[in-house]
Amino acid sequence: MSSTPARVGITAAAAFLPPQSLSTSELQSRVAGDSLPAGLFEQATGIVTRHVAASSENASDLATGAARQVLAAADLDISDIDLLLFASATRDMVEPATAHVVQATLGGRAHALDVTNACNSFLNGIDLARSMILAGRAGRALVVTGETPTRAMRPRVSGLAEVRAAFAGYTFGDAGAAVLVEPVAAGGILDIDSETHSEHWPVGGIFGGGSRHPRGDEHTYFSGDGHRLRGVFEKIGPGLIERVNHRAGLSWADYRHVLVHQVTLPYLERFVEVTGVPPDKLVITVPSLGNLASATLGVQLARVRDGLAPGDKVLLVGLGGGVSLMTMIWEAS
Repeated sequence: MSSTPARVGITAAAAFLPPQSLSTSELQSRVAGDSLPAGLFEQATGIVTRHVAASSENASDLATGAARQVLAAADLDISDIDLLLFASATRDMVEPATAHVVQATLGGRAHALDVTNACNSFLNGIDLARSMILAGRAGRALVVTGETPTRAMRPRVSGLAEVRAAFAGYTFGDAGAAVLVEPVAAGGILDIDSETHSEHWPVGGIFGGGSRHPRGDEHTYFSGDGHRLRGVFEKIGPGLIERVNHRAGLSWADYRHVLVHQVTLPYLERFVEVTGVPPDKLVITVPSLGNLASATLGVQLARVRDGLAPGDKVLLVGLGGGVSLMTMIWEAS
């Protein structure tokens, strides 16, 4: 690159939803039969339905679908990309990096790698792309995610103990998202902050597939304590957001939208209560799409991107197992 850019922004965004859907009532009947009160899952989560990838669709397929849309919207070819990041909690396989699967489908010869940090993966990917562009290591980045967490749902539960341990997994829905990250003349990504409390990593996750539990179905299902995880976020989240707004000199009125990772509707309502964000700033996706893991913010961003005017500011708030919180202030240009 001839010079290091002063500003880097998000110049296009797209989302891809698999066509197949699954209602929460059907999901409860499938996994619990008549052993639980009718409507329990929907009442507890506020999720009515979600999209589910077909057995022939992989995480890379959802990411590729979103990538094609974002390239078409920007009138670009994959050869115009020199950094491709697959930033997702889900992947096609342990190795090689799923970014290579996406790139092999799209074509191109960009530097390709995976970024993974639970539900903050996509935000981390945007942050890494920005950093590499500012460092002169890349000129234009394509950041994609493909999430298929519904495959980590325990297929059957019996008894309240199993229901409690597996319940957070029944919030999931599948989706893909993609953004272009590149130098901009004005606006762009103004601020990024994060806070990590790694002592809480055992609270929830999918613990199979690595050296701890390399084989066996038991550890391939999502398990965890959703109430405890929410408690951690409630304790540390408001302080981070207050710090960011103070440093940036912004208030809720300065944001056109506040995009928040959404696990359940009650969880989102509690976020509004503890942070004070005006509800009309939110883009609510969880009732119709469920918990999309790292694709949540990408899908919301794709929904608002075309309606923004230059100078409109968006606050993105990520919550991820591990646990980590992340904020990003982005100004449309």
